[in-house]
Amino acid sequence: MSSQKGNVRKTGSQKYQNKQAFKNSLHDTTPRVKLMNNVKLGGVCKRCKDIIDWKIKYKKYKPLTVPKKCTKCLEKKIKQAYYTICIQCAKEKNICAKCGEKTEIVEEAELMSAAEQMSNEAQFEAELKLLPERKRRTFFRLQQQGKLTKELLEEANGLAEDDEFFNDLDDFSIGDDDDCRKLDEGEDSDVSDLDEK
Repeated sequence: MSSQKGNVRKTGSQKYQNKQAFKNSLHDTTPRVKLMNNVKLGGVCKRCKDIIDWKIKYKKYKPLTVPKKCTKCLEKKIKQAYYTICIQCAKEKNICAKCGEKTEIVEEAELMSAAEQMSNEAQFEAELKLLPERKRRTFFRLQQQGKLTKELLEEANGLAEDDEFFNDLDDFSIGDDDDCRKLDEGEDSDVSDLDEK
């Protein structure tokens, strides 16, 4: 660069050329970087997707810590960084969730993020662990046989709270479940004899 007054224009290529491309997880393997690399972008136009991809690639992406307010519905629904419109409003109005313009959307957005899905699955498994063994086995058996419908699975979200779901499932009971029910009610004479001794 010249030291002449007013001459601030650079000439030529950069002095030190990079031998390798920048890799954001080369020296940093923190959970934040892993989360950043696994971000799924959806509901945005090509230009906005490229901008966010660049931020992720060069480690400039800053994830949201709390939900952000949507500029259309004014509710705190935005969970992705750099978005200005929530996914539902963007789908309804067929606009980009980042810039808000009516352009071609690159890929459709999932209403539930990967982190939310993982937390829901973890919560569901925790509720399953709270169930008695008999009801847990009934649930897994019906799931394996494909007899669990979408409605039954939605009801199963409140497994630990009420037993009505499993009262409905008892109609499907087969084999070893009947034996367990007999043991619970004390109908089996062999078991009652052992209890008396």
